Amino acid sequence: MSKKVLILSASPRKGGNSDVLCDEFLKGAKEAGNDVEKIFLRDKKINYCLGCGFCTNNDYTGCSQKDDMTEILEKMIAADVIVMATPVYFYTMNGQMKTLIDRTCAKYTKIVNKDFYFIVTAADEDKSALERTVEGFRGFSDLCLEGTKEKGVIYAAGVWKKGEIDGTPYVKQAYEMGKNV
Repeated sequence: MSKKVLILSASPRKGGNSDVLCDEFLKGAKEAGNDVEKIFLRDKKINYCLGCGFCTNNDYTGCSQKDDMTEILEKMIAADVIVMATPVYFYTMNGQMKTLIDRTCAKYTKIVNKDFYFIVTAADEDKSALERTVEGFRGFSDLCLEGTKEKGVIYAAGVWKKGEIDGTPYVKQAYEMGKNV
């Protein structure tokens, strides 16, 4: 059965290490017959949450801000599978991904029954150093959203400079993970 897969790439570099893994996941998921879309967050205008209370005062039906987050949020609600990918900066997700998560507040109660995959890349060679970032994702998916299932994680440790991901086992892992959505 075909699934609707949404990949959220927070890499600030097109073709960066986490973005390459997103592309491999996409390739595998498409080859398996799924409907796949990748959103490259760098190309989107996503403002910071203002804490204005509009969403909470309006039963989580929307946000006061008019930017690209409205469209992204609708795609998250419609997806069966959500892939969240980020480089690790100072032992946590980058600002682009955190801003996206914060802005889901407008309709987070409607992001239900999703399968989640997490992709994290870091210069640190110790896989355990990436766990804090994954815990941040889990805080969002497990504690804030209903009916979610974590289906897979790629801890791509030891890759910093653009292109260092090439030829690593992580590339095949991303492809296979996508193939098995």
